[in-house]
Amino acid sequence: MTTPGETPVKIYRAGDALPGALAGETVAVLGYGNLGRSAALNLRDSGVKVRVGNRDDEYADQARADGFEVVPLATAAGADIVFVLLPDEVSPEVFARDVAPELRPGSAVAFGSGYSLAFGLVHPPETVDVLLVAPRMAGTATRTRYLAGQGFWACIGVEADRSGRAHRRMLGLADALGALRTAALEMTAAMESALDLFVEQTIGPLLGTALMIAFDVGREAGIPPEALVMEMYMSGEMETVFAGFRTAGFLRASEDHGPTAIFGGLTRAIEIDREEMATRFRRVLDDIRSGAFAERFQAEARAGYPLLSMAQALLRGASHITDAEARLRCTAGLPDPPADRV
Repeated sequence: MTTPGETPVKIYRAGDALPGALAGETVAVLGYGNLGRSAALNLRDSGVKVRVGNRDDEYADQARADGFEVVPLATAAGADIVFVLLPDEVSPEVFARDVAPELRPGSAVAFGSGYSLAFGLVHPPETVDVLLVAPRMAGTATRTRYLAGQGFWACIGVEADRSGRAHRRMLGLADALGALRTAALEMTAAMESALDLFVEQTIGPLLGTALMIAFDVGREAGIPPEALVMEMYMSGEMETVFAGFRTAGFLRASEDHGPTAIFGGLTRAIEIDREEMATRFRRVLDDIRSGAFAERFQAEARAGYPLLSMAQALLRGASHITDAEARLRCTAGLPDPPADRV
């Protein structure tokens, strides 16, 4: 059911990509972080000729260890299809300096995020195809799901077709990544960026803040901290709830819970000021779409990430909730978190 005035989104599946859509073309993956590595490996395993563009660092070493030819970014930009998978805030400077001048007429440049295109931070030449192929899955998960024969959702679109082959290339790239095994939604870079940032800046902060406040209030009331973190997320129950949203539907998944949970959740939800929350969410979306958030984030990057550095120090510092997690893991014999998360 769609609301009057809404346009149903176009969805693509594996059968929509032409066989051999990328035949004879080389794809250069720019950036070999989590998503770049997964993308390069998936593309190669799908029979695509891939090279990696990256500066000479530990990521380049990993790419070479994975069997890829690694070349400077400017060299890689001469490929038939250039897939930009660099951090959002880094892309504008790198694109202007190393990529745009080297793009060949008739080639294509694809972006793994609509951010730089949406806010006018990059300016591809008017002689190349401009594509959006944005996986809706964390980088490492795009690889594990590909290897398992599964897919993942993606947002895809053609921003400019200068070769007459842009649509074919877009679907071929999405298919070779493994996205079309599930499905891909067609949308503009502006819409993808607004969607991505809006959910990150509304649902994410709301859920995170709720967990922290519930932990503090429960602890103040004498509920064991270990029990709180277990109940809220370490038991895995929350994961099954979200899995239920995906498989049964957001509202229908409530039927998996008992009457006590449904009654309590419903009556407490009624107490929430929905209009105040909606007003706040609208302000967030307006701020994103206006480009104001992007301006602040780019300024943060130019200044050397002072706020992000402060936040990361706080997140990695001592806290009651982290201590409770550690005690629960130790007592239950659970594995420690990965070394890079300690």
